Amino acid sequence: MTAVTESVHRRLGMTDDEYEMVVDVLGREPRPAELAMYSVMWSEHCSYKSSRAYLSRFPTSAPWVVVGPGENAGVVDIGDGWLAAIRIESHNHPSFVEPYQGAATGVGGILRDVFTMGARPVALWDQIRFGPLDRPHNRYLFKGVVAGIAGYGNAVGVPTVGGEIEFDVCYEGNPLVNVLCLGVMHRDELVLGTAGEPGSIAVLLGKATGRDGIGGASVLASASFDEAATEKRPSVQVGDPFEEKKLIEACLELYRRHLVVGVQDLGAAGLTCAVSEPAARAGVGITLDLGEVHVREGGMTPPELLMSESQERMMAYVRPEMLEEVLTVAEHWEIESSVVGVVGEGDMVTVRHDGEVVAEVPADSLSGGAPLYHRPVARPDWLDELWESYVPPTVASPAETLLALLSDPSIGSSAWIHEQYDHMLFLNTVVGPGGDGALIRVRGTNKGLAVSTDGNGRLCLLDPRRGAARLVFEAALNVAVAGARPLAVVDNLNFGNPEKPEVMWQLVETVEGISEACEAMGIPVVGGNVSFYNETNDRDVNPTPVVGLLGLADPMPIDPPRLQRARPGMEIWVIGPDPTPNFAGSSLQRLQGAPTGRPTAPRPDVATPMIEDVARLAHVTPVLHDVSDGGLAVAVAEICIASGTGAVVETDDPVWLFGEDPHRVVVIAESGSALPGRRIGRMWAGDLVIGDETLSLETIATTWHRALPDALGV
Repeated sequence: MTAVTESVHRRLGMTDDEYEMVVDVLGREPRPAELAMYSVMWSEHCSYKSSRAYLSRFPTSAPWVVVGPGENAGVVDIGDGWLAAIRIESHNHPSFVEPYQGAATGVGGILRDVFTMGARPVALWDQIRFGPLDRPHNRYLFKGVVAGIAGYGNAVGVPTVGGEIEFDVCYEGNPLVNVLCLGVMHRDELVLGTAGEPGSIAVLLGKATGRDGIGGASVLASASFDEAATEKRPSVQVGDPFEEKKLIEACLELYRRHLVVGVQDLGAAGLTCAVSEPAARAGVGITLDLGEVHVREGGMTPPELLMSESQERMMAYVRPEMLEEVLTVAEHWEIESSVVGVVGEGDMVTVRHDGEVVAEVPADSLSGGAPLYHRPVARPDWLDELWESYVPPTVASPAETLLALLSDPSIGSSAWIHEQYDHMLFLNTVVGPGGDGALIRVRGTNKGLAVSTDGNGRLCLLDPRRGAARLVFEAALNVAVAGARPLAVVDNLNFGNPEKPEVMWQLVETVEGISEACEAMGIPVVGGNVSFYNETNDRDVNPTPVVGLLGLADPMPIDPPRLQRARPGMEIWVIGPDPTPNFAGSSLQRLQGAPTGRPTAPRPDVATPMIEDVARLAHVTPVLHDVSDGGLAVAVAEICIASGTGAVVETDDPVWLFGEDPHRVVVIAESGSALPGRRIGRMWAGDLVIGDETLSLETIATTWHRALPDALGV
């Protein structure tokens, strides 16, 4: 092995051992184009080489699962010939390097994952986390990411209807930007990522290929950050939402007219992925001619063409007799198209450029042939100390504590964000930002789809198994509040450096926690994403799994619960188990210091029937609200703010007011109702009374509304 070759594969993110594996597969030294192909397909981002040994633990089957993990998006049957497609992805590293384009192209990529399956994207959710906003650079990152999500989603015409924000010092050098997309389709419009049979034609649709995004999967998304991270800016893609909108409509027309046998989007790994994965799935070979690729930059080399992650591109696989119709559809929608390849016998991906073969590799060695690492797994030495050093937080004044929580930008109003998003596109949004779970109408039916995305790095730092399981139950309760029953889960697992045994332990425990919760409720995991190397200068982010849970309301509530429907004279009830005096990982604890202790374990035996009960209540009860960040006091305050109605809370016990133990929901019911819980107060035409303390509605509303703008200085 020459020193030059060695430096090339290392610059592409490959280890020496991985390079030798490529040599063994090919029986020779790889050509430059082949090395580029393996570097992207064997990257952590594309191959899950450090995690896939554990991901098989997830329960993935159910009678309503149509497409599970392994395709571009999960697909479930929602009845009467309708399917829902759902997918979640991260764009963490690109968003740190270039926040606007990193976030914008994250939206573009997740949209393509969904409409690749044949579904029309109908809604987006964002899960974003940053360092504290008292640092100028964190404010710059946050504002750029929000602008990128808004700019792309609004322009492409897909509403962003929910999500979650968090600010914590652990995300100081490595923000997390996760985006979830939901789509719907008729059953006969489902399309898979297959190359079809020999003779099929590969047609590249969409934006011309350039040098943006080269090495994004292998170099940018599969390595840790350091002081030189900003030098990776060229690896961030550049998005064009108007081009994506045309691409969506063109592809959906192709599906309706049954003109394609398979489709693959060009995201991470670009052309390499778009030919190797469909060929491997179909068990065929393919010949790709790079000279036919429409480009917007001259002199691009074969490795550049194969690695480029230029956005708004799709590869359609077409029977020869349908080719002219496909090209006509592309012309109608004013998107560029090129016939770039042909499917053949065998299993080889053959790449030509200027009449010369520049790559010839087995398709399945690229897709599914990456090394599988069983990295060392070890429970962190510091965990016992965190558990043992727990000291319960003190509450001198419940009123002052509540105001402190409401002024936290992670808890206060997210209006500054979601007012930049158009969440009413299509006019199908029934419950949008601000609700526990967003609710989308399936147009032309009585069905509704509810989605909640939830994450909590503090809980999962202290106990990743308990924390991850609690997230699943919380998300399920949130969709139940919208009147839906849990149907399926997708997850985005955000972790630090997998080469550290304690990070791998966090992953293993998280997978177990999600799996246990899903099994308890009988719901499958239909897809997900693992994002490793979320560390900067050797500091890992807290383990931050994000759970996206899809629920089905069939029929949809005629008038779903809304916080603003509370009125004087109604009673305040809490349904669920009594809270324990354990504030480990809670928002109250964060007010007074670092996370310590061990969070309360979830109770599947309580959670499962309770979620079913809450979903039924949502069809007859005016106000339901999950008890989560900030506890009961924050939940009631949010109801008061939304409804403009005061409340009398008949306890000043900090455990009841600020505890965040799982499986609890606030119900505002008519006077005289008999509910399976504890009556804890009443709504009235005054202010917010907690025990013997009173807060004016104006004070709590102003504090809550101004939390994020004040932190941003706007």
